[in-house]
Amino acid sequence: MANYIHVPPGSPEVPKLDVTVQDQEEQRCRDGALSLLRHLRPHWDPREVTLQLFTDGITNKLIACYVGDTMEDVVLVRIYGNKTELLVDRDEEVKSFRVLQAHGCAPQLYCTFNNGLCYEFIQGEALDPQHVCNPAIFRLIARQLAKIHAIHAHNGWIPKSNLWLKMGKYFSLIPTGFADEDINKRFLSDVPSPQLLQEEMTWMKEILSSLGSPVVLCHNDLLCKNIIYNEKQGEVQFIDYEYSGYNYLAYDIGNHFNEFAGVSDVDYSLYPDRELQGQWLRSYLEAYKEYKGFGSEVTEKEVETLFIQVNQFALASHFFWGLWALIQAKYSTIEFDFLGYAIVRFNQYFKMKPEVTALKMPE
Repeated sequence: MANYIHVPPGSPEVPKLDVTVQDQEEQRCRDGALSLLRHLRPHWDPREVTLQLFTDGITNKLIACYVGDTMEDVVLVRIYGNKTELLVDRDEEVKSFRVLQAHGCAPQLYCTFNNGLCYEFIQGEALDPQHVCNPAIFRLIARQLAKIHAIHAHNGWIPKSNLWLKMGKYFSLIPTGFADEDINKRFLSDVPSPQLLQEEMTWMKEILSSLGSPVVLCHNDLLCKNIIYNEKQGEVQFIDYEYSGYNYLAYDIGNHFNEFAGVSDVDYSLYPDRELQGQWLRSYLEAYKEYKGFGSEVTEKEVETLFIQVNQFALASHFFWGLWALIQAKYSTIEFDFLGYAIVRFNQYFKMKPEVTALKMPE
């Protein structure tokens, strides 16, 4: 969802290494990672390098590489998932990473390689749904997201959102069926028809585009595990910028609120209620105004307006990840019920649509 992301002048160049890391066999994976480390950490003894696989991701494989026991210096190696180039513009991802790094909102990007990238490990805890509803933590998240949203576009250029273009592209890539009979039966019975999906996309584009939500630099994938909380320092950082780019501000927040429900075991009863959203959005608006130099006074009307925009854009988030999951169901080699996830997201879209479209903007 990027639209002309401009890397600030003076940003360090990111080396591209001609290395491919095989992720199917442990030894070949280790060999590939060590090839990268010969460039990035030439002083490390390869025999002493520990590789630790993180298992939370459902798009890519993530491996931590370090020596010793303290994990003080850790190189993260992220290996792109199968066919994810259909879903992610890797050049734009690197640009987003570099822009966020230049503004102190991302770790250091060490290099890219043929099928992935390496970056600095952020100390802290990847969050779960029970954390993101904690006021002490969600206020930090709101402020950090506001900081990213307040990053100025290059030379006063007015960015446009690529949401509808990207959604259209995903729609063109969704499978028409599956070879496995049971999976195909489930697909045909539980996933909305292409005609209905097309109609909903047309409706969303017309209605949501007219809500007046500013287009800003967004993370676009702020699920709980992409938020790292450092309790000692009292701060949060966001990771994984694959979907980052210019988009509607309200989409980014609505998408995050949807993620309160979790990923593996989705529970929409955890979606934040009006009171929590009100507190969250007020913290966000105060920070956003501060970062933009508008003072920090926030009115009830501003909170209410953003509340409506966010909850209506949350529909687009359900739809986007529903399409995404259908494509993943066809191509991904990661063990996850992508088809089931798509069905859950589309069901929630249709469940929430009447409720959130009934919300009226304050006078």
